[in-house]
Amino acid sequence: MKTRHPLLGELSGELLGTAVLILFGCGVVAQVITGGFPDSVSAGDHNSIAFGWGLGVTMAVFVAGRLSGAHLNPAVTIALAAFRGFDRRKVLPFIGAQMVGAMLGAFIVRLVYADQIAAVDPGHSKATQGIFSTSPGEGVSIATAFADQVVGTALLVMVIFAVTSAINNPPLANTAPLMIGLLVVAIGMAWGTNAGYAINPARDFGPRLASYLTGYHDAMFSANGPELYFWLPIVAPIVGGLIGGALFVYGIERLLPPADAPEEIGVSESAALQDR
Repeated sequence: MKTRHPLLGELSGELLGTAVLILFGCGVVAQVITGGFPDSVSAGDHNSIAFGWGLGVTMAVFVAGRLSGAHLNPAVTIALAAFRGFDRRKVLPFIGAQMVGAMLGAFIVRLVYADQIAAVDPGHSKATQGIFSTSPGEGVSIATAFADQVVGTALLVMVIFAVTSAINNPPLANTAPLMIGLLVVAIGMAWGTNAGYAINPARDFGPRLASYLTGYHDAMFSANGPELYFWLPIVAPIVGGLIGGALFVYGIERLLPPADAPEEIGVSESAALQDR
């Protein structure tokens, strides 16, 4: 049955799906940063964060996938509009819903972890800013952080296109969310230290704005330097997403045989047939 307001349903899916993503993602970072206080007992590490974000993506895609396609990421939405025929009139509404969902998820994390954050960092300083937003690692330049985000998001979008392409032997539909979640885990493990692998403008700016509104007055700056930083996890992922989409479409998809074309017999199979 079709809904009377399909766009409203899609926006609801993007908002709630992105909120779920942030609840798992920022939640796991909050636990790792604050959970061991004051006993200094480890509440997790980088691997916990990578798997928390990855599983958060999986759960969010299950939540929103049927309704909106579960973009959950402005870089993905823009790449889909550029290469997959996504209605360009919906781009800004989708991005708006993603930003609102990311802020909603971040506000909930900020509220529920308020006591532990106050115990660890009563001044709400750069020491715990990483719960909500990304920054370049110590000694990492802005240029390197920008390149890192371009590469990470290019990988994200290229593999998402590969996983969802009907003519590229995609996984079964019910396993695609898991594959995309594992993709985010892999990006976090391979590209996590240069700039915190935001790879998603909504994931970074929504929680950054929520933290700014709740006491993190330096939230728009890098946690490891004086630079105004909020713009980089917005611009670089969009650039990377367009590059990743183009790489898949022009480097793989347009070179694939049609979906209904018979598969070519491999060399070993051909030799076996001749021996019969």
